[in-house]
Amino acid sequence: MSDVAIMNPNLKDFWITPSRFKVLYGGRDSSKSWDAAANAIRLANSLKLKFLCTRMFQNRIEESVYTLLKEQIYRFGFQKDYTILNNKIVNNKTGSDFNFIGLARNIDEVKSYEGIDILWNEESHNIPESTWDILEPTIRKNHSEIWLIFNPKLATDFIYQKFVVNPPSNALVRKINYNENPFLSEVSKKTIKDLKESDYDKYLHIYEGLPQQDDDSVIIKRSWLDSCIDAHKKLNIDVSGEKITGYDVADSGEDLNAFVNKHGILVTKVHQWKAKEDDLVRSAKIVRNEAMQFGSIVRYDSIGVGAGVGSNINEMNKIDNKDIISEAFNSGGSVLNKEQEYELGVSNKDYFSNVKAQMWKTVADRILLTHNAVTKGLPFDESDIISISSNCDHIEVLLTELSTPRRDYDNSGRFKVESKKDLAKRGIKSPNLADAFVMCFAPHKRVFQFSINGETA
Repeated sequence: MSDVAIMNPNLKDFWITPSRFKVLYGGRDSSKSWDAAANAIRLANSLKLKFLCTRMFQNRIEESVYTLLKEQIYRFGFQKDYTILNNKIVNNKTGSDFNFIGLARNIDEVKSYEGIDILWNEESHNIPESTWDILEPTIRKNHSEIWLIFNPKLATDFIYQKFVVNPPSNALVRKINYNENPFLSEVSKKTIKDLKESDYDKYLHIYEGLPQQDDDSVIIKRSWLDSCIDAHKKLNIDVSGEKITGYDVADSGEDLNAFVNKHGILVTKVHQWKAKEDDLVRSAKIVRNEAMQFGSIVRYDSIGVGAGVGSNINEMNKIDNKDIISEAFNSGGSVLNKEQEYELGVSNKDYFSNVKAQMWKTVADRILLTHNAVTKGLPFDESDIISISSNCDHIEVLLTELSTPRRDYDNSGRFKVESKKDLAKRGIKSPNLADAFVMCFAPHKRVFQFSINGETA
């Protein structure tokens, strides 16, 4: 049988079009991985190429695409052309070879691979940014390609955000589902039909390749945040009230400075920029100028590198005789209104580990209240709503950062926000925009209490 006959004709143009990145995603039973294997064999049969086949988690060779390639080779009668070893596959005619590695335990070993023509990564939704930053530069040969194959999991996953939400110009991105698979069995068709009728949302995720919006372990769910976009318009609320610019200072070389403007319940501007630690005065000037134009006070995180923001703004005030007010926010400080009950029988001091946890949970409560008001028509107090203008820049980054930190607990069982150190272990950078956002909604003297109709955030 011709090697062309084993490929999905719907993907012919995808595979033959040169591109640095080839991203194939969608639901199950769409032939993605089988077709990648078929195309790999097609290329290996005609050219001398070096393949590196990876996935994040691979304890045994059988968990890699090794098994898939082996089955394809035997299925279509190419076994005489290949030597299939325990950990490698070699084409005897062209000299092409396939190598297999798990990234989670062997990411440093990847750097030693030279001359890779094609990197093929399966289950790419699992790749965190920290791994990608090592993996991508390793594939540096001229005309090399990186194939990323995956079924979307969460809308906040790094690879989904990088290649589906905001794809680079040198990426060929293609979604394919079961309805484009000419090899779909009757059993699979029946299984899909049954799930579509019994659980439509689950069907959409599994077979239509729609990412899940929510991670149940996070403090703020993504679906709640989607309801906040232009919530003031959806709920017919006139915007008024205090103006605050929340400012989070970058605390590392790769970190970004960020500020968020809030007018009453409405976030009106989201901004981030790169600056070194020796640019603290310049960054403070950027924020002060913004506050001057917006007519707001500046609320900044005073821990670490942000400690001098207030004094920098005060010095600038003296120079031009302006009075831009700044407020220090100590995210590691004690909770506010310690004896006040957060929930029945539990005081703030017994529920929260610090004021940062208190502020994040308070914002989460307001976002859930907004979601319930928008989607369910539940009653609300206008002052408790949180709305985000659709005109803001960096909205996708903001929503992703807000819906990423997970719930955590200290040794006394009190609620806290997942630390930046633990976020880094998951390959996630510091959520500066999210922290600036939360600071905007931190109350001056008291923590507001919310009635969320029996639902908890």
